[in-house]
Amino acid sequence: MKVAAACQRLRHDPRRYARLRQSCIPRATHGTPVRNFFSFGKEERANERGGRRGASVPPRPPMAPGHVSPRRALPANSPVVKPNYADTGKLPPPSPSILLHTPESIEKMRAAGRLARKMLDYTCSLVRPGITTEEIDRRVHDAILASGAYPSPLNYWGFPKSICSSINEVVIHGIPDDRPLQEGDIAKFDISLYFQGVHGDNCASVGVGEVDAEGLRLMTAAKEALQAGIDACGPGACLSGIGSAVHAVADKYEYETVRAYSGHGVGPDLHMRPFVLHYRNGERLPLRPGMIFTIEPMLLEHGPEITTWADGWTVVSKDGGRGAQFEHTVLITEDGVEVLTLPE
Repeated sequence: MKVAAACQRLRHDPRRYARLRQSCIPRATHGTPVRNFFSFGKEERANERGGRRGASVPPRPPMAPGHVSPRRALPANSPVVKPNYADTGKLPPPSPSILLHTPESIEKMRAAGRLARKMLDYTCSLVRPGITTEEIDRRVHDAILASGAYPSPLNYWGFPKSICSSINEVVIHGIPDDRPLQEGDIAKFDISLYFQGVHGDNCASVGVGEVDAEGLRLMTAAKEALQAGIDACGPGACLSGIGSAVHAVADKYEYETVRAYSGHGVGPDLHMRPFVLHYRNGERLPLRPGMIFTIEPMLLEHGPEITTWADGWTVVSKDGGRGAQFEHTVLITEDGVEVLTLPE
């Protein structure tokens, strides 16, 4: 297998790859919220270009926290197999190693990916002006359970809902609530589930009714950035090539790419190594067959600064600029890359 020149200086022995560590990633202690563990530096590190601040966007009220109903419980007699955090909301310390999936594990990941995509498509089909994200969460929760899977976000470090719904300037980890979707909103839905002992994970942005031209352009750019990241994958390619490809698309459209959150390995745990940065970086790690991870760039139409609401989850842009995101789970194969979350 040919290794990209930028990765040839890697000091690890590829034959021991299953035990490799991304030493530049800070190690979490037990009980540390993984959403913070995945932060790769301060927002101040982002460049100050400021995105398309002059772009014409229709005025709209800022997003605000709504009412969040109590967490739903699984029926007492449910046959659904739950992940290890489902009852306690706590996760064990993450493994420092990068998992190379076996053929058996890959088949399970394909099945989980297909089901996650089916649930994402169902979620997007529910979107219309007037429906609340709480109602969408309820319907998707029931559909995931009916499919024999567990909604991965539910009680993950205490997260109260079964999906993430991030509207307009909410960048990531939005909590479904009683706010009705409004004409022109950009709604981002992150759907993940636990099925047959592994997680499937994907995300999409969808316009609510008629969206302005700038919003459509932002969503187009986010989708293009995801595809560029996928195209950078393959055996021997460098992990940093994904971030470079995504960043190039953001530059072309004059948008910002969020640096504080990353893609990640996925398998028996929802978040694993390797961590996939969506900006230019120096991760000298060659991709190997059997690796499975997500690519999930988040683009912002204005400045790069973000902040988190008091709920500890909802991440928003500081200047109110909207965000768009798309996500796939991919498998590195012997001769390329396979997307596990494509529609059937």
